[in-house]
Amino acid sequence: MSGLKECLEVYGADYTATMERFMGNEALYLKIFDLFFQDENLQKLSKALQEADFTAAFEAAHTLKGVVGNMGLTPLYEAVCALVEPLRLKERQDEYPVLYQEIEKQYETVKKLYCQLKGGKPA
Repeated sequence: MSGLKECLEVYGADYTATMERFMGNEALYLKIFDLFFQDENLQKLSKALQEADFTAAFEAAHTLKGVVGNMGLTPLYEAVCALVEPLRLKERQDEYPVLYQEIEKQYETVKKLYCQLKGGKPA
């Protein structure tokens, strides 16, 4: 298992700011990280985009943005932000599939980070 600080910094996260939100408690952060993979907003976002339900897509993306932002997962956060803003318009846009693919890519990177930290698979 690698150290949390090292793993987050390699991923591009601001470890110091993140730990301030978690009161310096790495164990709490890891517990929340365990729960992260139970969050269904990524799946809701995918389904809503496929169904062109832009209201539901915005809600899922906005919630996901808050979760990953609080967790300090900066590259994933930035990918989600890139989709949230155009979704605010609740209109079909050609860029949604490309933006969503970047979110999926970053999500997979976060899974690898988690596995590196925990030495196993997501909860």
